[in-house]
Amino acid sequence: MWPLIKLLPITTNFRFVAFSKLAGALSLIAVIGSILLAALPFEPPCGGLNCGIDFKGGTVLEFSTAPKPVDLGLVRETLANKGLGDVQVQEFGSPTSAVVRFENPEGKTPDETLAAVRADLTKALGEVTFQRGDSIGAKVSGELFQAGLMALGLAIVLMLIYIWFRFELQFGLGAVVALFHDVILTFGLIALFDLEFSLTSIAAILTIIGYSMNDTVVVFDRMRENLRKYKRMPLGDLIDLSINETLSRTVITGSTGILALLGLAVFGGPTLFAFSIIMIFGIVIGTYSSIYVAAPVILLWGVKRGEEAEPVRPAGARP
Repeated sequence: MWPLIKLLPITTNFRFVAFSKLAGALSLIAVIGSILLAALPFEPPCGGLNCGIDFKGGTVLEFSTAPKPVDLGLVRETLANKGLGDVQVQEFGSPTSAVVRFENPEGKTPDETLAAVRADLTKALGEVTFQRGDSIGAKVSGELFQAGLMALGLAIVLMLIYIWFRFELQFGLGAVVALFHDVILTFGLIALFDLEFSLTSIAAILTIIGYSMNDTVVVFDRMRENLRKYKRMPLGDLIDLSINETLSRTVITGSTGILALLGLAVFGGPTLFAFSIIMIFGIVIGTYSSIYVAAPVILLWGVKRGEEAEPVRPAGARP
């Protein structure tokens, strides 16, 4: 009975294609709902998303309490309920240094807010050395937001080129549809649970794109092998066979990532909580899209068979 992984079946015979229409309808509804959640109301800079300081402006303050370490919990408690928005506090460089990010309240200038925060921190922490205090203006925030979206768009385009180069156009189409599905639903998750949307969120989404593409490539590789091996098998049966043959690898890889991210979500503190939740969702939805978005697109589009010759083995070579 040990290792426990032996309890998992070696082979499975799930009929994934039989539920592709239902899954497609649910995915379409989820995509439309996510677009509405993320876009409404149409207000700059982030619409329905809860923009962080990176995208809507604020102040960044670095300080040190050397030689003693910074009490991050006390810093959060001191700045809570001060009208500073979602205050971000994290260690910076060493245990004796920290960086705080906060919004500028309405009716106060950035300099007034910065002076008040410095006074509150000095009162709570004792001797504090302030090293840097910068305000992020609306123009810079808008440029960061545009750059983040451009990074996401460029990543999707490069993935399309890669899949097109490695496989065929219909495979690339299925992969890109799955990527758009994953990205849009991730934006919907951020909007639904009011998670902070920041540059860290952009990094998480880019990681999700890479994971989803990797999972899709594994399925497509097996599908291409089976297209050469079973030339007369109906395409729906061949897709089911390919997914079942790669299912254990997909589940084990995804479970490993989720376990690591659960630890990060529980013990990583408020700064990494949103990142961890987005990544966990991305792994789950990336696995789902490889099965019920990318593969069914191949079924709808069709695929040419017989264009690739069987590999020729040298005489006497082992099979």
